[in-house]
Amino acid sequence: MSTALNRQVLVLNRLWQPVNLCSARRAITLVFLGHAQVVGTDAEDQYFTHDLDSWIQHSSSSRSERAVIRSITQCFRIPEIIVLAMFDRLPKKQVKFSRENIYRRDRYACQYCGENFEPKDLNLDHVVPRDKGGRTTWENVVASCIPCNTRKANKLPQEAKMFPQRDPRPPSWRPLFSTTERPLPCDSWGQFIDLKESEVLLTE
Repeated sequence: MSTALNRQVLVLNRLWQPVNLCSARRAITLVFLGHAQVVGTDAEDQYFTHDLDSWIQHSSSSRSERAVIRSITQCFRIPEIIVLAMFDRLPKKQVKFSRENIYRRDRYACQYCGENFEPKDLNLDHVVPRDKGGRTTWENVVASCIPCNTRKANKLPQEAKMFPQRDPRPPSWRPLFSTTERPLPCDSWGQFIDLKESEVLLTE
């Protein structure tokens, strides 16, 4: 039973946006306290919600092979998704500064010639070179193809006459949470999580 209670449950805010992962134990506690409802699906994969009593009733009548907690009188199926009753915000997390996230921000396009490339054919360029005071920040690093990176070398944009096509800035997305499991632990999560874009888009 302890293994079942440690399973991951997807947490949605009340706008049905994914905001976190928690243990089944924590999810059941939230449902018991009335702070969340269980999200289930019917035979047509339509989503619906249950409070504690209706979920217990549904669990007892369901023939699903999913993990359950049993007592002498009741059967409680381990939820896969819960939706919070009140919380409607998104988590405040920052995008990690990394090579891959620079490429993603710049849409895998060289910011000097504008051509799209595979990641293996891209490099990072400091718009203002480090030995001229440039910092390794979102505002000073761009994706660059290897030929453009070589041509710009260690020059300022004015010296090389090479300027980024878009002003570099922090990405216009915010990460929601991360899960290292591939594929997803539950098929039902797929309606809420895109493994390629585990974030919510903000403004451009």
